[in-house]
Amino acid sequence: MIKSATDSTRKVNLLISVDWTTIILYFLLVIIGWVNIYAAVYNNEYQSIFDISQKYGKQMLWIGAALFIILLIFITDSNFFSFFAIFVYIITIGLLIAVLLFGKEVNGARAWFEIGSFRLQPAEFAKLAACLTIAKLLSFLNPKTHIIRNWVLILGMIGIPAALIILQNDTGTALVYGAFVFVLFREGWVSTKFLFFGVLVIVLFIATLITDPLFLVISLIVLSLIIFGAMRRRLKEFSIVTGIFIVSGVLFYAINYALKKPFELHYVFAASALLASIVCVIINIQIKIANAITIIAMLIASLSFTFTVDYIFDKVLSEHQRLRISVLLGMETDLKGAGYNVHQSKIAIGSGGFLGKGFLKGTQTKYDFVPEQSTDFIFCTIGEEWGFLGSTIVIGLFVALLLRIIFLAERQRSHFSRIYGYAVASIIFFHLTINIGMTIGLAPVIGIPLPFFSYGGSSLWAFTMLLFIFIRLDASRLELLA
Repeated sequence: MIKSATDSTRKVNLLISVDWTTIILYFLLVIIGWVNIYAAVYNNEYQSIFDISQKYGKQMLWIGAALFIILLIFITDSNFFSFFAIFVYIITIGLLIAVLLFGKEVNGARAWFEIGSFRLQPAEFAKLAACLTIAKLLSFLNPKTHIIRNWVLILGMIGIPAALIILQNDTGTALVYGAFVFVLFREGWVSTKFLFFGVLVIVLFIATLITDPLFLVISLIVLSLIIFGAMRRRLKEFSIVTGIFIVSGVLFYAINYALKKPFELHYVFAASALLASIVCVIINIQIKIANAITIIAMLIASLSFTFTVDYIFDKVLSEHQRLRISVLLGMETDLKGAGYNVHQSKIAIGSGGFLGKGFLKGTQTKYDFVPEQSTDFIFCTIGEEWGFLGSTIVIGLFVALLLRIIFLAERQRSHFSRIYGYAVASIIFFHLTINIGMTIGLAPVIGIPLPFFSYGGSSLWAFTMLLFIFIRLDASRLELLA
């Protein structure tokens, strides 16, 4: 499976066919990340960026090891990654189980093997194994046949490592596996309606927490009626249903008031909505009944969901998860506790202005106001020292990398290579979006690194392997993979 180093023809062909644009983008991101780690933990007593007693010196060692990993990937036959995908997955699952039994607990998560001063996090490499396995699986399965069996296999492959990572108390890393929905969408396993439904559930969950129940119920009903009217395109029917909703609402409210309000007010409006929905079915009993029933079902499901959100929030989520969500949504202000990191990060990024304070001149960074500023909150260093312009350039590099990966994925002849490319893009996109969202207060703090930037060997090596395996597959795109 390994190509001989003496095979000069093969080496020359690989150098020609490899995508240097992606490689250049990778090294730009890694080098900029290394420099920002230096700025984030700068110590006047250890000014050399090559000092291995400091984090920036150790990161240099991880980068050097990453170069060796890249070399190994390039001299490996491209069929190796497809052929041994399941084997790599099994080994990774074994490591995830082993770390639960023998791993070291750090910040409440038992997710690391400690070897001397070095820590290895198997969960980072589990994402690579999942990408390879999903690519292998989807390249053989047909989304239109054996649907139940295939979905059990796919969800099992994604769910097993995610569940083991949750047991490690590392929920943030487990959530990354949700990024595979983009891969399933590209390959025809997930429809646009499913994505819309997923977004709707998220929006509805947030809206239920931050808005008055009565306002939310009214909004859902009005939205349903608008959709119904748009689909039917008949003003008369729309007016009838709307009128029934209003009249029944007033009637139910009057009865409720006469009975000295034994029910919550939003139940009154829910009953009105149900009556209006029944009328919709009657009107459309012969014409486009499917559309009406679909809308009514969505309305009833949405109303039911809103009534259960409080239970989920209070009984299912842990205390620290509830607190983080409450701070994110502005329901609580905890600047000395759960909201401290984000508050300080926003101050750091905002103080950078357009051009930034300059290299090594960030006060929030220099005086350690932002915890985890070399790992999860590395982006605040970029914002403070390089400002809006520098932040835009860094995000632009990431976007360019993602677009390049998608472009390369679309030109693959192998199903395995294309699916794997989309898996890589999805994982990087999820990390990029959530990590930067954390630092500016638009996403909950779930503790995931910024690819190629955050300090740590496990993260850097895992993302390097993810990317360069795809680069290696692309370099052999004219070959048919197993």
